[in-house]
Amino acid sequence: MEENLKRLNKFIGETGYCSRREADKLIEEGRVTINGVVPEMGTKVSPNDEVRIDGKLIVEKNEKLVYLAFNKPVGIECTTNLEVRDNIVDYINYPKRIFPIGRLDKASEGLIFMTNDGDIVNKILRARNNHEKEYTVTVNRPITDRFIERMGNGVPILDTVTRKCKVEQISKYTFKIILTQGLNRQIRRMTEYLGYDVTALKRIRIINISLDVPVGRYRDLTEAEIKELNQLIEPSSKTEEASLPKVESPKTTAPKAPTRRTEFISPHDPRFKKKGDY
Repeated sequence: MEENLKRLNKFIGETGYCSRREADKLIEEGRVTINGVVPEMGTKVSPNDEVRIDGKLIVEKNEKLVYLAFNKPVGIECTTNLEVRDNIVDYINYPKRIFPIGRLDKASEGLIFMTNDGDIVNKILRARNNHEKEYTVTVNRPITDRFIERMGNGVPILDTVTRKCKVEQISKYTFKIILTQGLNRQIRRMTEYLGYDVTALKRIRIINISLDVPVGRYRDLTEAEIKELNQLIEPSSKTEEASLPKVESPKTTAPKAPTRRTEFISPHDPRFKKKGDY
């Protein structure tokens, strides 16, 4: 029986209702019930359980998984909240329930994956997985060698220093950058720290998939692309532990505490103390 149980967030994600991360929020908000009871985080469900969100019955689907490469225009919000104006779901108007993998700033354009596969979402989003994302960035003043060097070696933002990354100048005002982390508005914050403003930002690649459709259009990933993508992310951890920031090991070994030696003192020794002398 145990092998038929699934974590609630995984079950919801696999129905295509939303991503696992969004499912966690729904569970925390008490909007999910199992057999009429509001569950705790981490609860598992069986195929016979009745799962509802806001009173609506959620049914596990055995339909074909969807994987889209979408070229998001500037001004579109990467959210499944249909109450948000210009949300990505309404813009695409896909016939099945799908959601974006990750985010792309409203002011940015370019490649973003859309899917109904909650499992692949978690693998790609985990902070330790080091998956490459490539961007072209245009800034408001001429780029210098010093700027490229500092961008590549790490910039202090958001109480941390960004990972070293590949940065290459393309033209007087444009450069290409490959990131393996996804801090909030990372590229914009990095350039602002160095005294530049981003005037245009486009994501042109995620892992093995490059942008090859016009702005506002999407295409299905090919079977070969999906196979390669799954191979590349297969070593990725799906555990909650993997989403935590990695703690670097110290470069120097801390000195060991001195070994204590036990010394027995005679009762006649002046150092000997009786109970009550402390």
